[in-house]
Amino acid sequence: MKILAVSDHVVEMLYSPAIAGRFSDVDLVLSCGDLPARYLEYIKTMLGVPLLYVFGNHDLGVHTADGRFELEPQGCLNIDGRVVEVKGLLIGGLEGSMFYSERAAYQYTEQQMRRKVWTMLPALLWNRLHYGRFLDILVTHAPPYRIHDAADPCHTGFKTFLWLIETFRPRYLIHGHVHVYGTGVAVSTRYQQTRVINAYNYQVIDWAKDW
Repeated sequence: MKILAVSDHVVEMLYSPAIAGRFSDVDLVLSCGDLPARYLEYIKTMLGVPLLYVFGNHDLGVHTADGRFELEPQGCLNIDGRVVEVKGLLIGGLEGSMFYSERAAYQYTEQQMRRKVWTMLPALLWNRLHYGRFLDILVTHAPPYRIHDAADPCHTGFKTFLWLIETFRPRYLIHGHVHVYGTGVAVSTRYQQTRVINAYNYQVIDWAKDW
């Protein structure tokens, strides 16, 4: 099982026919937000695999030339506040960033994010009874508190995500939101039993080997 995770920045190589050859062994695509709908639709079409996504704080949609408003990528699955089973993996999603401005979309206070997680509890508990585990992958836009985050209000991570990791022990938490420029910046961090990965631009995760 190979997973292509994307977030925040349109990568020219992924938005070209080259994607079909270079990523032909990818089984699943996960988007962590702040990406155009048509970009995600192109990736899904070229790879022919399921694409799951959450929205980021800059996902405002666009008006197309024919007058339509386009926000949600067609043929892709929005997993915000949901837990789904895809190709044998249990995957949950939580959109948005920490609240910082009335003008941006998909923002939550810590308390609001905690309430979103509470609505997922029945599905997580059902997974534990049915599959013997709560969750394999959590897809978020924002990072957990003090893991890959920053000190400014916009890019501060959620403490709720730390609790979720500690309680439900997903194998991966994959996020975006924090842009990475240059080398020497951590994009993969182990926290307890969970690997936290920043998918800015893109990351390829090999479920069998990357652990």
